[in-house]
Amino acid sequence: MKPDHVVKGCGIKEYDDEGRFIRVDIGDLTVISVYIPSGTTGEIRQAVKMKYLDDFYTFIHKLEKERPKLLVCGDYNICHKEIDIHNPISNKDTSGFKPEERAWMSKFFDSGFIDTFRYFHKEAHQYSWWSQRANSRANNKGWRIDYISATKNLEKNLLDAKMFQEAVHSDHCPVYLKLKK
Repeated sequence: MKPDHVVKGCGIKEYDDEGRFIRVDIGDLTVISVYIPSGTTGEIRQAVKMKYLDDFYTFIHKLEKERPKLLVCGDYNICHKEIDIHNPISNKDTSGFKPEERAWMSKFFDSGFIDTFRYFHKEAHQYSWWSQRANSRANNKGWRIDYISATKNLEKNLLDAKMFQEAVHSDHCPVYLKLKK
C-alpha cells in the first residue's frame, strides 16, 4: 500500500534535528516510528530523554485526537517491567530501567496504548537488544526496549506479535506485529 501522507519530524526542532520521528498515514491508520533518546551517556542526556518523554506524551495524545488509530513503533530505550530485562536488580538505577522511565511507560500504556508483544507473550527472557559486550546475545542477557504499541481501538485487529531474536544484523532484533484489516 502506498501511504496517503508522510510526515518527517514531530515539529519540535531539537528532536527533529536528531531524526527521531516519522509518521505514515495509510487510510485511517497512522504508523509512527520513534527513536527515543538514550540517557546512557550521563545526566545531561538523561534529562533530554525525560523531557522528550514528556513532550512525546503530549504530542501523541494530541495527534490521537486527529488520528485515533495509531501504531507507535521503535526503539523506546526503556524496559517497562522486570520481565523485560535480564538482570532487573543490578540494573534498577541504569538508564533504560530507571523507576521514572518505567513509570512513564506505565502511564503511556495506561493512557490507552497496548504493548502488543506482551499482549500475546507473557514469558520471560524475550529481548530485542543485547549489549555488544560480554557475549550478551549468545547468553541471552538482553533488554526488551523495542516496542510496537497500538491504541486500544486496534485491539480487535491484533493477530500476532513476535521478535525475531535469531536475526542478527545489529545489536537489536526485528519486532513484528500482524494486524487484520
